[in-house]
Amino acid sequence: MGSGRWDTDVYAAAANFRAENGIGAFDYSDRARRGPRHLWRAHPDLDPFGLTVRESRDSAEHPDSQAVAVLFDVTGSMGTVPRVLQTKLPELFGLLLRKGYIRDPQIMFGGIGDATCDRVPLQLGQFESDNRMDDNLGSIFLEGGGGGQMHESYELALYAMAQHTAIDCHEKRGRRGYLFLIGDELPYGRVSATQVHEVFGERLPEDLPLESLLDELKRRWDVYFVLPAGSSYVGNDQVLGRWRNLLGENVIELDDLDAVCETIALTIGIGEDAIDLDEGLADLSDVGSRAGAAVGRALAGVARRGGQIAVSEVSLLRRDGATSHDGATFHDSPEHGGNTRL
Repeated sequence: MGSGRWDTDVYAAAANFRAENGIGAFDYSDRARRGPRHLWRAHPDLDPFGLTVRESRDSAEHPDSQAVAVLFDVTGSMGTVPRVLQTKLPELFGLLLRKGYIRDPQIMFGGIGDATCDRVPLQLGQFESDNRMDDNLGSIFLEGGGGGQMHESYELALYAMAQHTAIDCHEKRGRRGYLFLIGDELPYGRVSATQVHEVFGERLPEDLPLESLLDELKRRWDVYFVLPAGSSYVGNDQVLGRWRNLLGENVIELDDLDAVCETIALTIGIGEDAIDLDEGLADLSDVGSRAGAAVGRALAGVARRGGQIAVSEVSLLRRDGATSHDGATFHDSPEHGGNTRL
């Protein structure tokens, strides 16, 4: 997968067609949910059962492929996330390509539920470079379930990424892919061998500890957890503490869900040394995005890379209404602010 090129005009034409014909952006989910629950299934293109591998490969058209995976919680508390992602895809791809953050991005979308109670606990698209990523995103089933116990099956998604992906950016160039989990709850502590058999159709000799899985995954992927505003457990110390224990500073608190695509794009741009945070915020202003303040706050505490110091929240004092962890209030100015680097 991964051939072709993203075209904003094609995206707009598809959106207009759906609007004119009364078709939702998530038509597969809309139609499936009108039927009985026992018939709910993942779209065949996204079903992980029998999965071999999802590939991000170089080609003559895309000789410098860079894998990006965005997997989001589709349980009840997170139901608006995929809709925001779908409407903001042009901003994400526009920043990555027009601003030169990545030459050949290949993006995969997926949905995460709860294997203890949901009919569709995991969905995985393909890595795509063109408008088929919009098709994959629109084929995700928005079950809206979850068990209400502050856990979802993020560990099954991490298992899929560790065991069932092949990415040339790492295999050929030693560059890790970018993996973003968007959620608001805890992962289960172990990958259940029983659930792996049910979801993937394969057998593990025993349950796999989450920490061991992450050690393997991090060799090939930079893993981020994004906890957005409006979710059930935003700001929850238990959730944030667990993810920070697993991922360190790669836990991003986002106080404006509408800024999620810009946050992903700037995280990648900084990780690729294409920009620093100041330059990324200037790019947002240049493309007409109003997400700069939220993105600046979200990325101010992300870990340092390449010896560049990560945090100087004092540099964000210009922003209006932002509050630091120690209670300081920030004030806005017309220009973007912050000189923090990853």
